[in-house]
Amino acid sequence: MRYSEGRTVGLYTKVSPEEKAVIDQKMALLGTMNLRAYLRKMAVDGYIVQLDMGSVAELVKLLRSISSNVNQIARRCNETRNIYAQDVEDLRRGYAQIWEGINALLKKFEAL
Repeated sequence: MRYSEGRTVGLYTKVSPEEKAVIDQKMALLGTMNLRAYLRKMAVDGYIVQLDMGSVAELVKLLRSISSNVNQIARRCNETRNIYAQDVEDLRRGYAQIWEGINALLKKFEAL
């Protein structure tokens, strides 16, 4: 498309040398050499991904809790050679919560 075909508004910006290097690397990954076309395509069709890390933090918290429970149960088993049904059920519930959270995150990633 030529300027005479509708592109009459100029957009100008400056970038740092580091930002330019990143742009060059991304262009190389795409196999394009035309900076104007690349920047126009990214500005018009590109999108920004903003991740909600709160979900990940909650999963990490659950993992730490379960890890602590597993360690306590392992210590008790080593001392008494017994494992209690309630301990196993608590672990099952914790693992189920983690998998629910992971599946929810994966669905969000798929939607991107």
